[in-house]
Amino acid sequence: MRFDLTDLRLFLAVVDAGSITHGAADAGLSLAAASERLRDMEALGEVILLERGRRGVSPTEAGEALAHHARVILGQIRQMHGELGEYARGLRSTISILANTAAISEHLPERLASWMAANPQVDLQLKERQSLEIARSVAAGHAEIGILSAAADMAGLAVRPFAMDRLVVVVSKGHPLARESRVRFADLVDEHFIGLAGGALQDHIDVQAGRIGIRLKTRVRLRDFGAICRLAGADIGIGIVPETAARRAGRSSGIVVLRLSDDWATRQLVVCTAERAELSIHARSLLDHLMSA
Repeated sequence: MRFDLTDLRLFLAVVDAGSITHGAADAGLSLAAASERLRDMEALGEVILLERGRRGVSPTEAGEALAHHARVILGQIRQMHGELGEYARGLRSTISILANTAAISEHLPERLASWMAANPQVDLQLKERQSLEIARSVAAGHAEIGILSAAADMAGLAVRPFAMDRLVVVVSKGHPLARESRVRFADLVDEHFIGLAGGALQDHIDVQAGRIGIRLKTRVRLRDFGAICRLAGADIGIGIVPETAARRAGRSSGIVVLRLSDDWATRQLVVCTAERAELSIHARSLLDHLMSA
């Protein structure tokens, strides 16, 4: 069985996602290329690795065995790169991190800056995901470090506190809600929203809307919290953003900030690694830095 590292990374990504389409995207391959690689892996091994169904894929017993060994091999490769990177200037090391929207936009840039400046030989593969997906991926060994909401299932993870993340509503000074100090999400069902153009936070908000049986009326979607605040200040609609972003944009955008009283709007962010994970030297250094910042 001549599986290369790309094969192993792809197989783990597919198993982790429960989908060949999503696994191929995570592995940086087209669906056609990923499907061909998976077929070749099964043909070379003369064994069925994946059960394919209408709702996705799941590993067979042989697939579970391959996934276990793939995690061990890829973990050893990461550790090797990290340790050799201490001695060889030309060899670069990469640390894989998954984080939710608030962590990536509001907390990580400042914390990462000094560490990356001190470790120029290390690259970070940083991807935005929802908290439930982060927990599952890190526990499965698909990423070394995750930053996510503490409300997610933490089975198989070692967890440490990271930061508090509060979501707030931003409205213009002339908006009827501007007289309030806090609102419930259910009170906003008739409002027009300025949303995020994709991302884990917008998915989280849409899920909460679905739970109370509504679909948000979205006028426009933007990629930046500051832009959302500026349009909210111009009375184009209302937005839901992290409190840190709202406070930063408050004076220049002319918004009023309202606290969301729903439980899901206040989240404890945590840093996680897989239980008993053997992190590379650089990943351990970064983890210690994130906890001390």
